[in-house]
Amino acid sequence: MTDTLREIEKGHEAKYKLDEELRFKAQCRRDKLLGLWAAEHLSMTGSEADAYAKSLVRLGLDGAGVDNVVDKVMTDFEKMGVNLTQMGVTTAVEQFYATALEQLSKDFPEALDRDHVRVGD
Repeated sequence: MTDTLREIEKGHEAKYKLDEELRFKAQCRRDKLLGLWAAEHLSMTGSEADAYAKSLVRLGLDGAGVDNVVDKVMTDFEKMGVNLTQMGVTTAVEQFYATALEQLSKDFPEALDRDHVRVGD
């Protein structure tokens, strides 16, 4: 009986690890997609747009959270006279999160670690 409980516990731990990994990667990708989208509205191209997208990813990684990322984009839009509302940016964030999840499911169709194999078996 104890072995069964340990197996169940390992399965829950593996699922939690997988869920957290996916959430982290999706948030980073979402911020990158948002950055590229915002850069386009700010008339940035090429390496300048990539650098802007990376700056949003870093902001999100610093623990600032999505609200601070949206605030940064809104501040930059206001400075450059881009006429988009916060609701429009928030809607874009939600769409980019869904896109990020879809892209990740295609990019990582297999388990990433030994303990992930148990999830979904």
